[in-house]
Amino acid sequence: MLVALSLDIQSEGKSILDSSNEVFESVLKRAFDTRISNFGNKLFCYSPTSYPYQIDDHRIENPHKFVSLSVTGLSCSLNCDHCQSRLLKGMISSRTPDAMISECKFIKKKGGTGVLISGGADSTGHVPLDRFGDAISLIKKQLGLKVVVHTGLLDEPTVSMLAEANIDAAMLDVIGSTDVAKRIYHIDDGPKRIRESLVLLNEHGIPVVPHVLVGLDYGKINGELEALSMLSSFDIAGVVIIALSPIRGTPMEKAPPPSPNSIARILTITRLGFPDIPVLLGCARPIGAHKIESDKYAILAGVNGIAYISQEGVDFARTKKLHPVFRDICCSLAFQSL
Repeated sequence: MLVALSLDIQSEGKSILDSSNEVFESVLKRAFDTRISNFGNKLFCYSPTSYPYQIDDHRIENPHKFVSLSVTGLSCSLNCDHCQSRLLKGMISSRTPDAMISECKFIKKKGGTGVLISGGADSTGHVPLDRFGDAISLIKKQLGLKVVVHTGLLDEPTVSMLAEANIDAAMLDVIGSTDVAKRIYHIDDGPKRIRESLVLLNEHGIPVVPHVLVGLDYGKINGELEALSMLSSFDIAGVVIIALSPIRGTPMEKAPPPSPNSIARILTITRLGFPDIPVLLGCARPIGAHKIESDKYAILAGVNGIAYISQEGVDFARTKKLHPVFRDICCSLAFQSL
């Protein structure tokens, strides 16, 4: 079912981006009230176990609970400006179907409940998933693990395979600017091909939880509203907002990340534009004081969940009469709880 929009993402969203802080505070209240009205007072706090995480209120007890696998190891042909394969370092290499099955059997034995399957892309933007169909089916149907797949751009055979395997969700990076997709991701016709991938996922009935990266254009807002507007045409199970976190050794290492206030404005537009589905603040974003401020803003903007929330964020949520619920799984699965 397509969501009913409560604001025009392009025109009203632009007004929210450009509004004064005083005006924005009133929009934040509207977003928070929308979240309480539609979802109640639970705030899901996600901590997939690929990275260590501990705050006063929660610590990961089982590092095998929900881990990330890369079907390409550390290899990625796109070499995107913001990542250059660095984000693959936190994943377990599973470059063959047998290696993936073996790793998932180990995860299951250790009490794990799910995996994120990801990997680097080839030069056309596709993650080479096609030969893993039987392995993913076994992981789902025999081992009973949750399976989330970070897909890259998609074609019909790959989507058909993922649907047959009955994956729990597909994650897809959504870019609204053709220019940004070309300069940063090094792919041609990015928004057009992303739209085609979304069409395929909807046609095959795969729950899709798109990711929109705030500040992908070297920290600037450029194409985020167009990305969200694109999503309004599709049946999506949730939206994850992440933010540029400049990585040492990449072309963006000295780029300023988007401010917590800018991230909050995109989150607010997302909440009001998609009032009936989960909106999440994901794990890929700056840390430290920036993270704490972003957590607080995200709560005010009415998100349903936050990945790797700070203790300060938890404390702030309680002042807003929210009830933090901790789950050591990927935030893209929020729709299964709401």
